Amino acid sequence: MNNYKIFLGLLVSVGLIGCDSRIDAVNQQMAEIRNQPPLPIEPAPIFIPVPLFNYAAHQLKSPFMPSSLAAELKIMAGKRVYPNFNRQPQPLESYALESLNMKGSMRGKSNNTIALIQTPDGQIERVQVGSYLGMNQGRIIRISPTQIDLVEIVPDGREGYVERPRTLVLIGPAQ
Repeated sequence: MNNYKIFLGLLVSVGLIGCDSRIDAVNQQMAEIRNQPPLPIEPAPIFIPVPLFNYAAHQLKSPFMPSSLAAELKIMAGKRVYPNFNRQPQPLESYALESLNMKGSMRGKSNNTIALIQTPDGQIERVQVGSYLGMNQGRIIRISPTQIDLVEIVPDGREGYVERPRTLVLIGPAQ
């Protein structure tokens, strides 16, 4: 039992030696660093001004733009297209073009071709060349027995509009 007490006392004293405060060691190290003389700071480098460069190739083709896109932009710059917001909208302009179905075509009394369009609610409407379809002011330019060709005016993603050809095709017999 006596050996046990000695061993326990020795173990406790070794444990207490390991519990020495590390904060004291850090404070001592910081005091030594503060007592050292400061190191000299290097002076800031002297910058020599660079001569100005005058870029004179503004009119030349941009090396970052593909030639096909440059040609398309040049064509679009000469052709300004804008939707006519003053025109009275026609009934079929309240439907998305994808929701309209061509159901057939026929000849009118004055020998003009008339197409039959079915709306999403099942109604059949007559249209002819010059009529408008869809939400992007799609103007009908040609009607054949199997399809309707039209031109929509859509935003070009920049600051203007572009004409986009679309086709409405007759799909199967009328139901």
